[in-house]
Amino acid sequence: IDTANAPIFGVDTQGRVNVWNQCAVRLSGYPSEEVMGHSLVKEFIRMEHQEKVQGVLDQALHGEETANFDFPLMTKGKNRLEVLLNATTRRDEQGNIIGVVGIGQDITERIAQEREFSKLIDSANA
Repeated sequence: IDTANAPIFGVDTQGRVNVWNQCAVRLSGYPSEEVMGHSLVKEFIRMEHQEKVQGVLDQALHGEETANFDFPLMTKGKNRLEVLLNATTRRDEQGNIIGVVGIGQDITERIAQEREFSKLIDSANA
């Protein structure tokens, strides 16, 4: 998990970060020491997206996994990243839900390209 080439994070049942791999460190600029034990939603998600992201985490905490959920993540340098996320329920050996694991993909460049293409099409149509 730690050396995977995708950002992987985990939160406990209270939403506190308990997994933050090296790719998440590289993308976000936050070393694991600065995120572990902190609220993912309250401290690292912009206010206008907190409810939506919390909803996805809550669903996973009730056993309902979410695939291809996109949301913005603010980096330590205050840059906005667009992340495509799969949120999966995390269980212990007895099957009890103990948190959520998120596997992401940075889609920032893809979103920017789509916006550029849309502008080009709009201007060509004008």
